[in-house]
This record gives sequence, C-alpha cells and structure tokens, in this order.
Amino acid sequence: MRFELLKILLVDDNHHMRVLLTEILRAIGIRDVFEANDGAEALQIMRAYSIDIVMTDLAMAPLDGIDFVRLVRNSPESPNPMIPIVMITGHSTMRRVEEARDVGVTEFLSKPVTARGVIERITRVVERARPFVRSGQYFGPDRRRRDDPDYQGPYRRSGEERANKKVIDI
Repeated sequence: MRFELLKILLVDDNHHMRVLLTEILRAIGIRDVFEANDGAEALQIMRAYSIDIVMTDLAMAPLDGIDFVRLVRNSPESPNPMIPIVMITGHSTMRRVEEARDVGVTEFLSKPVTARGVIERITRVVERARPFVRSGQYFGPDRRRRDDPDYQGPYRRSGEERANKKVIDI
C-alpha cells in the first residue's frame, strides 16, 4: 500500500495522543496529517480538505466521537458521509463498541494504541472496504464482517441468496 498518498484527519482533544498518532503515521510514510481538537473543528477541516480517513477519539467535548460520527454519516451538510472512520478509545466495553458500530464507525481501535494496530486498521479500511448500507435507522459500512455459510437466520436484504434460498423482502 502507498501510505504516502493518504490524507488522515486525527480528531482528539488530547494533544499528546494526536502527537503520538501523528508520529506513528509519519513513520509509515503518511505525509498529510490534519489535526482537530473536537468534532466541530474536524467537520470544518473535512470541508476544506479532501480527507481519506478519519481517526477519532470517542470521549471528547463539546462534540464527542459518537455524535461526530452521527453527523458525518447523517447530516445533509456532511462533506463526506462515506469516509472511513476509525474510532480510537480507552472505553472499549462491548456496549461502547456496539454504540460506535451502530452510528457507522468503520473500525475500532482500543487504547493503548500501537503502530501495528494503527497500520492494521488503515490497511483494513483501504484494502477491504465494506459496502455502505442504508436502512431506516442506519447509514454506514455493512456491519457484517464475514459470510457464515452455516447461518440459519433470516436474510433481510432483497435479492440476497444463500445456499439456494432466495431472500424474501420484509
């Protein structure tokens, strides 16, 4: 992968975390790293520059990571609703991970961050991009990460077919 072509936006109210992430990104060859203190500032940067990936903290004020992702995915004024978003947080309880997933986060990275973790998430969003899904309550990357051939539950998408079973629209 040609990391040097990527433009990354870091959103975190902790200056030291932004410095750490910037150093990791620069070490792997990413030259264009933009920084924001919170979600509101990040939206302004996204309007001014063509950003490829957003890496955001969950716990920020006044606009936290969850609300920021919700705005990026759903606001009519969003500069790029389909941008890959990596949520970085020390609050990696299952509830918080599910909350982030349910607002449209592309990937999740727990603190303490490592260079390996950052590289894996960036590589995953670039090389294995998931299609976006729009439903009544959700817009974001497909939350299903694997195709389970043994899945016996209902298939809820029109045209979805598995093991010679045609999906019925619900």
